[in-house]
Amino acid sequence: MAITREKKAELLNQYKEHIQGSSALVFTNFRGLSVAQLASLRAKLGENSSRYVVVKNSILGIALEESGLPTPEQLLAGPNAVAFIGEDIGRGVKGLLDWIRAEKAGEVSGAMLGASVLDAKGAEALADLPTKEQTLAMVLGALNAPASSLARMLTAPGASLVRVINAHVEKQQGAEAA
Repeated sequence: MAITREKKAELLNQYKEHIQGSSALVFTNFRGLSVAQLASLRAKLGENSSRYVVVKNSILGIALEESGLPTPEQLLAGPNAVAFIGEDIGRGVKGLLDWIRAEKAGEVSGAMLGASVLDAKGAEALADLPTKEQTLAMVLGALNAPASSLARMLTAPGASLVRVINAHVEKQQGAEAA
């Protein structure tokens, strides 16, 4: 059954919104998935602020083009579903891959990270990216290191002075006792 012009325009707008709200797009082949499995996968990805959408390739291609992104023809072939990954790329892709492995259904065909088009192995490598919390911890650690060094540097002369005075006092007490 043909899609009406209005429905195509609606899908185009939805895809563009999903693209703008995503850090990465992971293309999957959803052949063989039941409706219950699709619902389960959508719920799993929803936990990581990601969406899983069965797409119309031609309309998604237009949405990518209008969003200023390349149109990966090799990924826009055959039945596709796209995981629109939120801001935490590592956690979102890991959740998708964990679900695919657990259910033994579906497969990743590629991904887009910004304007970069990745093959299936590149897409799976996105799961190794640190989570948002890990990234924030690394940044805070890097920011905190100079402050800790400065604090140690500022307290070092005072501590040295205290050790010199204590050594002098102990020496004086040792001399008085003798």
